[in-house]
Amino acid sequence: MITVTAATGQLGRLVLEELLARGVPADQIVAAVRTPEKAADLAGRGIHVREADYDKPATLASAFAGAGRLLFISSNEFGRQAEQHANVIRAAKETGATALIYTSYLNADSSGIAMAEPHVRTEELIRASGIPYAILRNGSYIENYTANIGMWLQYGTVIGSAGDGKISGATRADLAAAAALVTADQPMNNRIHELGGTAFTMSDLAAETTAQTGTTVTYTDMPPAEYSKTLASVGLPQFLTDAIADNSAGAARGAWYTDSRELQNLLGRPTTSVKEAVAQALAQHQG
Repeated sequence: MITVTAATGQLGRLVLEELLARGVPADQIVAAVRTPEKAADLAGRGIHVREADYDKPATLASAFAGAGRLLFISSNEFGRQAEQHANVIRAAKETGATALIYTSYLNADSSGIAMAEPHVRTEELIRASGIPYAILRNGSYIENYTANIGMWLQYGTVIGSAGDGKISGATRADLAAAAALVTADQPMNNRIHELGGTAFTMSDLAAETTAQTGTTVTYTDMPPAEYSKTLASVGLPQFLTDAIADNSAGAARGAWYTDSRELQNLLGRPTTSVKEAVAQALAQHQG
């Protein structure tokens, strides 16, 4: 049995599709989700749907019963992750999971990014659990940037604090494919996988958007405090804007770069290019 947590999230749904495409029978997959009602379509395809709320340990114990291999997709609730993740790992151990595959941050233990800290703690708990594991240190989702392409075109600029830092970003689809492959097929040998795509800069994103639309878009670099203030001006809470600005500033010092080819090797193909990612974002924006 393969259990996937956060299975109705953007990454989780892509992983499920990849598992099915790889020939894993639907009745051998458990979609562990916070709100089962949102997974009715998955149940309709023969996938087992179980409630699994990271804040409710009792639901985790029920969801992970007979889990086999557990793909643990990390929480995105900033400030709550460490406690939530501890609940998941405890339940995985108590229910006898045979393998734990976790989605972490690229260069988590060396990046110095505040958002990486809960992942470092989670990795420590996984190692201490005694469960065979694979840690997937995912590069930044390209979609985290290209989702803003409408604003880039409206204002003619991309903003951030990344400087000329290279970002080994990858699409959710590429990272989901790798997660499915490791979860379904790879031996668990307690490895850490640094998973990054072809590196780009924020200026590269701006230039590619210009090239594909004919609208001039440039990159405007800001000190982190100014970037945070700009984000706060559109209504985001300060704890979040500070974290986003810190995340961006990390790129300037290389926190989001890796020369690892593990993602490409797992996929057996090149990762999605910036050109393709921008084209996909434009299609969604215009459609």
